[in-house]
Amino acid sequence: MKKSIVTLAAFTFLICTGLVSCNSSTEKVEEAKENVVEANNDLAKANEEYLADVENYRRETAEKIATNEKSIAEFRTRVSKEKKEAKAEYQKKISDLEMKNTDMKKKMDDYKVEGKENWEKFKTEFKHDMDELGKAFKEFTVKNVK
Repeated sequence: MKKSIVTLAAFTFLICTGLVSCNSSTEKVEEAKENVVEANNDLAKANEEYLADVENYRRETAEKIATNEKSIAEFRTRVSKEKKEAKAEYQKKISDLEMKNTDMKKKMDDYKVEGKENWEKFKTEFKHDMDELGKAFKEFTVKNVK
């Protein structure tokens, strides 16, 4: 009797283990499907945020470049009132600033969306270049005041 109870308990344990493992495979498949859907949603959201960041940065840069173009026009007006000796030097500096500004605009326009890592690298380099251009504009203004 004792032996049959132990055998029955062992048999019941094996059947329960088999049933639980069958259910867990189905549950694992469902959970994996949910994880894939969730990962795809996260990827789509991250991609949207990345594209929005690129577009916002392009817009901000376009505004800075337009401001630089206005400054160049103002510089040209101020230089026209300078003496002949200083005028040639200032006009060359203005031309250099204008060329750098145009190059920055072209660089931004030519950028192709190639992934977030490349974007971050491009954005860092571009920001540095724009900061240097901004400094050049400020230095030109300071020299005009003297």
